[in-house]
Amino acid sequence: MASVSIENTTATAVKTRSKPRRGLVPNYWPFVIPALVVIAAVIVFPWVFTLWMSVNSWTLGQSQSFAGFANYARLATDARFWEALWHTVLYTGLSVIAPVFLGTLAALIFDAEFPLRGFLRGIFVMPMMATPVAIALVWTMMLHPQLGVLNYLLSFVGIGPQEWIYNQVSVIPSLVLVETWQWTPLVMLIVLGGLAAVPREPYESAEIDGANVWQKFRYLTLPMIAPFLMIAVIIRSIDAVKSFDIIYAMTQGGPGTASETINIYLYNTAFSYYDIGYGSAMAVVFFILIVALSFVLLMARQRANWSDTETR
Repeated sequence: MASVSIENTTATAVKTRSKPRRGLVPNYWPFVIPALVVIAAVIVFPWVFTLWMSVNSWTLGQSQSFAGFANYARLATDARFWEALWHTVLYTGLSVIAPVFLGTLAALIFDAEFPLRGFLRGIFVMPMMATPVAIALVWTMMLHPQLGVLNYLLSFVGIGPQEWIYNQVSVIPSLVLVETWQWTPLVMLIVLGGLAAVPREPYESAEIDGANVWQKFRYLTLPMIAPFLMIAVIIRSIDAVKSFDIIYAMTQGGPGTASETINIYLYNTAFSYYDIGYGSAMAVVFFILIVALSFVLLMARQRANWSDTETR
């Protein structure tokens, strides 16, 4: 009887604890509202205000008037905008291809076993830890036509002095050189993570079948690290297309407008020429281009995942 009463008491206590109490309905809004306020203040309001400014003719110090889509129509006939767009595409493309290629090569090298591998890895990733403006100042001195150390080193192999960022033809490749030097280590770390996840059994089977180094890389390594390469491409594309600090600190878009990307042109339009309405329209169009690029990259990422799943 005692055991039965104990069981009844326990069952009653469990039922009492499991029964929901009235008046204590969970309310999560107090935790959500601060985040919504921050998002609205930092993201939503600036974009709504930018859209509003883009349909107005507004130059600082002058009266503001509604312009409709006149600022957007002006973009279509602005040769300097299309030149800046081409510079942005060229700079982004080179700043993605070079670090991805060199970063993958570095990852393959550092994936092998050799003495002081960890120490050399640490040295290799140091450029990505520096601030962009400091990097820009150092590289500006290094690329100086008369006083720069790069021309001094080239003189040892019989190459004459180069104008680097002071020439309209070589300015964008020179800026890409700086971008590649800083962000190749990031790609290397991403690809190293992919190589660490690659199984070793397929390589043993390939060696038994007589596959050489290129065949193992082409048919085994490359398909298995393709999703990681796509991650590196997405990160580098997003970072390169919005690059501003290194370009502005080194060339300010010069010489002339030879290195003026959309970011630089937008900045000069809004904050040097004080044409806020036209600069806002340019920002809206640039945002749409970035969204389209992001969509294409995400679709390519999904395709890489699908191919990787099918190969498995």
